[in-house]
Amino acid sequence: MLIAYSSVASLPILRPKSADKFTRHSPPAKRGLNVYASEIPAFLPKELESIKDPFARKLASRIERMPVHLSLSNTSIMSSCVKPKEQPDKCPLVLLHGFDSSCLEWRYTLPMLEESGLETWAVDVLGWGFSDLEKLPSCSVASKRDHLYQFWKSYIKRPMTLVGPSLGAAVAIDFVVNYPEAVDKLILIDASVYAEGTGNLAKLPKLVAYAGVYLLRSLPLRLFATSLTFNGAAWDKCLEWAKIGRLHCLLPWWADATVDFMISGGYNVTANIKQVKKKTLIIWGEKDQIIDNRLAVRLHSELPNAIIRQIPDCGHIPHVEKPDAVSKLIKEFVRAESDIVVPRFIMS
Repeated sequence: MLIAYSSVASLPILRPKSADKFTRHSPPAKRGLNVYASEIPAFLPKELESIKDPFARKLASRIERMPVHLSLSNTSIMSSCVKPKEQPDKCPLVLLHGFDSSCLEWRYTLPMLEESGLETWAVDVLGWGFSDLEKLPSCSVASKRDHLYQFWKSYIKRPMTLVGPSLGAAVAIDFVVNYPEAVDKLILIDASVYAEGTGNLAKLPKLVAYAGVYLLRSLPLRLFATSLTFNGAAWDKCLEWAKIGRLHCLLPWWADATVDFMISGGYNVTANIKQVKKKTLIIWGEKDQIIDNRLAVRLHSELPNAIIRQIPDCGHIPHVEKPDAVSKLIKEFVRAESDIVVPRFIMS
């Protein structure tokens, strides 16, 4: 649901004239994906039972809540995530998600990464996802950063490859600038990093802010946003993906957490980008209708140690739309990033 967030930036929509070519792949095979309602964690919304997507149901069955102490709020929450099946003594891969979303974004790509032997975590950003926020902490940028750091400090404990899609890229950049010791490499996917926070939304009266947030939860708006987010997806698939994308909105504290984030001002990381010294892979959907493709070139030029790769015929969330291509790029970068040679490209 970046549309509501990125509208503040008023970015034009462009199409690149050329892009690197990727071989088209079939959807992931549905092996061993029968998940019964009894296997779904009780804290997830009951509406999950109506979701047919076997990958979403399978990943949902693995969501856990783990205690995380928030130093800024001096409180502890039960933080939702998907833990890796194995934890080898290698650089862990930590998957974030976009604005107002959850770890279920990774339902197609995470299994592929795990099959390659990568230690893969999918972590819900504070204020979104399926964490228990009954005792609502602040959900500001500083609090989200503190939550991710405390999660890393408690459970991951080693420099990680941090993956940030959409607004998750801003989360990742904000984090690595403040805690460089926690990050080995960065992967940014269709990055929303040039918006100036939540803009005028931060000045709305709370009553108006809540009205807007409840509209954000509505299925018709989610369905419309989903149709723009993905490149030519069939209507029935858009409907299913919209339902998956709003599941976390059905938790009782979602509106309070989202309003708190809005009025806090949101992410403004433009000035931080050039401070990022970590090796970075930028992945971009060629037909992204949400973020101007020229910003991929700008981001590439401003990050001092970055490479870039486009995915053809792909919209704003490649890890949902083209999981095979995304997993291939991630695996190559994590394991042998020096072997990836990607020329710069120019868009008119």
